[in-house]
Amino acid sequence: MHRTPPTLHRLAAAAALALGALSAQAETVKIAFIDILSGPFARAGEGSLAQMREVISQINARSAATDPKFEVVPFDNKGTPQESINVLKAANDQGIRYLTQGGGSGVAFALSDAITKLAEREPDKAMLYLNYAAMDPGLTNDRCSFWHFRFYPTSEMKIEALTTYFQKQRPDIKKVFLLNENYTHGQQVSKASREYLTRKRPDIQIVGDDFVPLAQVRDFAPQIAKIRASGADTVITSNWGSDLSLLFRAAKDSGLNINFFTMNANNPSIPASLGNWGADKVGVIWNWGHNAPTPELEKIYVDYKKKTGDDFIFAAHWNGLNMLMAAMRQAKSTDPKKVAFALEGLKYKSPQGELEMRKTDHQLQAPLYLGMWAKQGSKGVKYDAENTGYGFRSEVVWDSYISAQPTSCQMKRPG
Repeated sequence: MHRTPPTLHRLAAAAALALGALSAQAETVKIAFIDILSGPFARAGEGSLAQMREVISQINARSAATDPKFEVVPFDNKGTPQESINVLKAANDQGIRYLTQGGGSGVAFALSDAITKLAEREPDKAMLYLNYAAMDPGLTNDRCSFWHFRFYPTSEMKIEALTTYFQKQRPDIKKVFLLNENYTHGQQVSKASREYLTRKRPDIQIVGDDFVPLAQVRDFAPQIAKIRASGADTVITSNWGSDLSLLFRAAKDSGLNINFFTMNANNPSIPASLGNWGADKVGVIWNWGHNAPTPELEKIYVDYKKKTGDDFIFAAHWNGLNMLMAAMRQAKSTDPKKVAFALEGLKYKSPQGELEMRKTDHQLQAPLYLGMWAKQGSKGVKYDAENTGYGFRSEVVWDSYISAQPTSCQMKRPG
């Protein structure tokens, strides 16, 4: 009988181990990017997708040989919950177990509910959701999900910080007009603004509280006329995409020179609509700004600008994907359930300082920034936005405890 020499056995075993190692090294984790890639809000979605790809490229380049490699797979949800569910099913059918989204809280609720039901019905197809911008507080309160993690502040967190700024640094503000899009996020901003102003600045008069249909208004001149007639010295708005750029255009055309505090004024294409009109009166509450004192993120901004000509603004992608990789390393797995258990409660040292993914509700606790539009070269404005000669200076940086909110989340965790 012919016997294989021991040396060949050893070589065969070594080859099998090598093949196994190569297989492990070659593992790719696909992340479905489910967001608006067509229509009037497409610019925001396209900008976010491009910046997510940049972050993934950097993470993959410096990851260890045993780390998984990330790959983003885009799906256009056309901004609707129903189409989001359709493309979610398509992604799941392709074996994708991670998803990210940020354009619209109505979509976020639909996705969060769908993946929660999916995990209960088919545990082997469970998906983990990285929320990079949808702000409705309900996502981490009464409708929280074990499978949903938010790497961006809620609307309540932003309004908590903004009203603290009004309380401590802006006694000149006396009359506020609330203008928001008529869906869950805009309604929450209106509600929080009323409650927090009453608590911190009861002397401020709310002279208007109006809503506009999402992405349907083409001329904001009537809204601007109403704001002017109200005598407001300040507008608080959660508008984004075309609803914000068109609002600014109407205000500029009418010569309305009052304060505008926003959630989204540094989103792609919005700064280009400001010019010198917005100087020292347009502000944005954000999770980071490129004139903030964060050297590592500043370098990313500078390099990305040189490479693409666009401004890097989506720090939530940086934090979310780096924390996802840290959780995978801790779990020693890419299985969504194991990774989710590793991610909740995770502390991560980011360029902004130590961040924490709060275990009770899966809401990231991180600093917040107020940027004020100002001329490049003036104090605090090293970089402009979208080649306008103006940029957002870091007016205030709030530690995470300033904006932290209680939670009503009663999370159901899988066994």
